[in-house]
Amino acid sequence: MKLLVLGATGPTGRHLVDLAVRSGDSVTALVRNPAGLGDLADRVTAVTGDATSPRDVSAAAAGHDVIVSALGRGNSVRADGLFTRASEAVIGAARDNGVSRLVWLSSFGVGHTFAWSSTAQKLIYSTLLRSLYADKAIADERIRVSGLDWTVVLPTKLTHGPAKGAFLADDRLPMKGNPSISRADVAAFMHRAAHGGEWIHRSPVITD
Repeated sequence: MKLLVLGATGPTGRHLVDLAVRSGDSVTALVRNPAGLGDLADRVTAVTGDATSPRDVSAAAAGHDVIVSALGRGNSVRADGLFTRASEAVIGAARDNGVSRLVWLSSFGVGHTFAWSSTAQKLIYSTLLRSLYADKAIADERIRVSGLDWTVVLPTKLTHGPAKGAFLADDRLPMKGNPSISRADVAAFMHRAAHGGEWIHRSPVITD
């Protein structure tokens, strides 16, 4: 399978790219700085560009089967329009190139899932992460009405721990406290979703 990965140099994206390459996929990484791929650089096709640029994303998407976005803001709580701008670019690129499948990383607590959050989660989402989650909510909804075969992945708090290989994933999960999941497990779920049809037109919540 030919995958275009956005956010490939980020902590979740690197796990995703590594797994995809080891699984035999052909991977193109759209990155601002190819040097950020490190030891993955010689195993993928690196395309220099901006994930919020319609022109850059469209050029990179040509000839691919799936677009997978693992874009994130790292340790920043400022959105700066990253997700709304990237979603617009990705949707346009997918349509221009006949790529119907899109797997998109968001966060639990965004949009309608805020109501399912625990008290502890709601406090964090409505204060510290308010701007970031508002931007993600617009992007997620734009993707859901795009007409593409989308999956919007909603992980709980991300950690840098090792993959456990076992986690919970469903359209809705009960929450207590402030649960988490490793980025490695999120990457594994996204890769699996890209290869199958189980999660098309669904917004799975995933957590340990």
